[in-house]
Amino acid sequence: MVPGTGTAVNVLAVLLGSALGVLLGHRMPQRTRDAVTDGLGLVTLLIAATTAADVLSPALAAEVGDSAPLLIVLGSVLLGGIAGSLLRLEQRVEALGGVLQRRLSGETGTAERQRFVQGFVAASLLFCSGPLTILGSLNDGLGAGSDQLVLKSALDGFAAIAFAASFGWGVAASVVTVVVVQGSLTLVGLGLGDVLPDAHLAAIGGVGGLLLIGIALRLLRIRDVPVADLLPALLVAPLLVTLVGALR
Repeated sequence: MVPGTGTAVNVLAVLLGSALGVLLGHRMPQRTRDAVTDGLGLVTLLIAATTAADVLSPALAAEVGDSAPLLIVLGSVLLGGIAGSLLRLEQRVEALGGVLQRRLSGETGTAERQRFVQGFVAASLLFCSGPLTILGSLNDGLGAGSDQLVLKSALDGFAAIAFAASFGWGVAASVVTVVVVQGSLTLVGLGLGDVLPDAHLAAIGGVGGLLLIGIALRLLRIRDVPVADLLPALLVAPLLVTLVGALR
């Protein structure tokens, strides 16, 4: 396939899912929307748990030692969180959501704006923070096929239906983030000679799982974890693996 095909399929899946979700959402009472959001939060928590289990990967343990993987995840989250908070990533993502809301929906009510921004932020983070986003986009750029992004597209499409039923068109606006993030990673893949080693991908998976737990907590209305501020941890994780592996 032509590089970028997987991202195009992903965008179409999110847009279609969002449209279906909005149509269904107008016919649902608020308590049903809340139930859908809670269910999605629980499913996100399950996916997060299975993804975070990558920290137990034998490849990662072989690269950095048996006791280091959890410390690498801890260090990645701390350093990434510091960098993200200094860069005010959470505020910037929310501001972008507000700009898109005003331009795309034309609605200016405070409650509607918050709903739009919440849908944009939550959907953007869910669709773009997982390790499948990174590995699938890199492989797409390397010419190894778009199978992983097609699988991700199916998952994102169903998630978009549930999100849009609760949050409206803000979910559809998240395709901007999908294009930027996955498109950039695909371009990176075009310049790489090979995919990341298994140990590095496992570290990214462990950190990505924790970020998904933060999203689940937001969906379940337990705590508004500033997940966007923690996104740099996905970049710090493979760097720490390289550093620790070199020091062994």
